[in-house]
Amino acid sequence: MAHFNLDWYFTIVPDQQPNSLDLESKIFNGIERLSEALKSLLWDKAKIHGISPIQIQILLFVDSHSTHLSNVSHLAKEFNVTKATISDAVRVLVTKDLLQRDYSPTDSRRYDLLITKKGSGLVKELSLFATPFMEELSHFSRKELTGFFETLSKLIYRLNQRNVIQVQRSCFNCRYYVGNRENKHHCNLLQTKLRNHELRLDCPEFEQKIGEGS
Repeated sequence: MAHFNLDWYFTIVPDQQPNSLDLESKIFNGIERLSEALKSLLWDKAKIHGISPIQIQILLFVDSHSTHLSNVSHLAKEFNVTKATISDAVRVLVTKDLLQRDYSPTDSRRYDLLITKKGSGLVKELSLFATPFMEELSHFSRKELTGFFETLSKLIYRLNQRNVIQVQRSCFNCRYYVGNRENKHHCNLLQTKLRNHELRLDCPEFEQKIGEGS
């Protein structure tokens, strides 16, 4: 998906700028700025290590997710790019001995990706790219963070239902989840009630709810 920065739009087209009291537009603009900041942090790490931001994202994903999710087709959906883009990025990472291909025994064209020892060592450094975000979030109260997380979870779920976000492994999309997406949540896999801050956006035990998109 193409990335757009709307700051120029709100400056050049003042007659169509959202009303100063339009809270939704302010929140959207804030999310846009946070996205730009994260990309800038990724680029800083990319320059240091001689790899691209998408290659960093692939390494971090493969290191922290199950093997069955670590393939070209799924990664293309995960990062909303073409398979060709992922394939090119993977080729470089394999050449640099940061990833290795684990080919299917029944189909030599299919393979999953595994992190190498060298790649695992680099991931420890790369995973620190968002440290400024984590440090600033730590200054907010538990109540503020919980409220923000609730809103963020619901927004991601709703955008997934509209196919704006292609992949989601959150509680709301999981077959084990039972609740009203307000304040009562239950996980049938764990056989336990979940408090709002215990909901997950990327659960390793996630299984797609029948009838809902991935």
